[in-house]
Amino acid sequence: MSVLTVENVSHGFGARAILQNASFRLLKGEHVGLVGANGEGKSTFLNIITGQLPPDEGRIEWSNRVTVGYLDQHAVLTRGKTIRDVLREAFKGMYALEAEMLALYDRMGEASPEDLAAMMEDVGEIQDMLEHGGFYTLDAKIEEVANGLGLGDVGLDRDVADLSGGQRTKVLLTKLLLENPTILILDEPTNYLDFEHIEWLKRFLKNYENSFILVSHDIPFLNEVVNVIYHVENTVLTRYTGDYDQFQQAYAVKKNQEARAYERQQQEVERLEDFIARNKARVATRGMANSRQKRLDKMEVLEKPREKPKPTFQFREARTPGRFIFEAKDLVLGYDEPLTRPITVALERGRKVAIRGVNGLGKSTLLKTLLGIIPPVAGNVVLGDYLYPGYFEQESSRHNNNTALEEVWSEYPGMTNFEVRAALARCGLTNEHITSQMMVLSGGENAKVRLCKLMQKDVNWLVLDEPTNHLDVDAKEELRRALREFKGTILLVSHEPEFYSDWVSEVWNVEDWTTKVV
Repeated sequence: MSVLTVENVSHGFGARAILQNASFRLLKGEHVGLVGANGEGKSTFLNIITGQLPPDEGRIEWSNRVTVGYLDQHAVLTRGKTIRDVLREAFKGMYALEAEMLALYDRMGEASPEDLAAMMEDVGEIQDMLEHGGFYTLDAKIEEVANGLGLGDVGLDRDVADLSGGQRTKVLLTKLLLENPTILILDEPTNYLDFEHIEWLKRFLKNYENSFILVSHDIPFLNEVVNVIYHVENTVLTRYTGDYDQFQQAYAVKKNQEARAYERQQQEVERLEDFIARNKARVATRGMANSRQKRLDKMEVLEKPREKPKPTFQFREARTPGRFIFEAKDLVLGYDEPLTRPITVALERGRKVAIRGVNGLGKSTLLKTLLGIIPPVAGNVVLGDYLYPGYFEQESSRHNNNTALEEVWSEYPGMTNFEVRAALARCGLTNEHITSQMMVLSGGENAKVRLCKLMQKDVNWLVLDEPTNHLDVDAKEELRRALREFKGTILLVSHEPEFYSDWVSEVWNVEDWTTKVV
């Protein structure tokens, strides 16, 4: 049974086509992975099926009585509400029933015997509905899912206005899972989750009885939870049965078949054109030449298989620094309150260190403290000599009106227009991306622009906060290669052990430093 049917949907932005005649069906209980390179239209497709964006052409039809839950990372959280308040909104229908029941109790004192009997019957029905829906164990259920995604560490009584972008996304995801919709739609849900919470979400989705559509570039995660892949490439949506690895095998066969079919047709075209050119002038063979010309005119010409531009990342290396990049003594991380006990730690030149640990314990705070962006709660940091740091921040402004070209040019005004365009092209960005505003680029395209900026400066110490968030598979693999070959020092925050495990020198776990219960 199909719970969602999409037929011949087309959509574009200006002259840029995103989807053309895309068709899609979601069957009951299917776990779908929606994959494709950065900027291919995955988020656009989700916006169309959820009604946030009208398609230029085509039809979207949901089956009756389905509930759809969409992880919208731009949803507004109201100041003054706690995390617990927001999570309770997942059960607002039940809370409304409770309010109706309490109102009935209030009116019973003044009711006539006939009205009282009707009210008692209503109250009994509502009570049954609440009990069957697990209303009286809701707080326990809220805490179970909230702890599974790490919100217990943040504190459920925290005002949502004080949360970081990553914590905010966790709240929205937790609320969505509590709602238990017929169809879940998740766009990069693992971006702000650490390893332990990704494992929890993986188990949750594997056991999810309903359908979901998942956009993710986390391949091990996809392989564990999906049983159907939809691949969007060059405006076309193609369905494959199986996990991501099985899709890759089928996709490689398909690309090989397309390339061979194109080559065979080109050879046939050349043969026909050669025959026509040699025989059309001769009376004896003109008929055969005309016959071949008709065959050539009727031929449905195959397009040459298009390859997406693949990024090439290369970090420019500055002069060699002193022996120590930094030495921290009795350092306490935090903002208003300490996040860690006093720690003494040093980083030697040439070391490549990954920082891991559950969210909210100070990974990003550590990077900003070492770079002098924020002060420590206590202790001090001594930076080494001849340091040229390069910092990649986890979150970027959502309201950046600069085009990608202007974004790089504003930081490097000495570069020519050609040099900026060439640098962005090396990062896998097309002319359409280069002239688009940062705020309308996809998350992966935005990250490539910011990496491009970082690669224009001489650095000997890379400080990277979740650089793989939003990057597609090819870009992630290329970044991994570039970091492995970088001769300088690296301090990396990442929730993907498979990204760094074969090239870092050591791993620091902030859970060993925290004052919180983990």
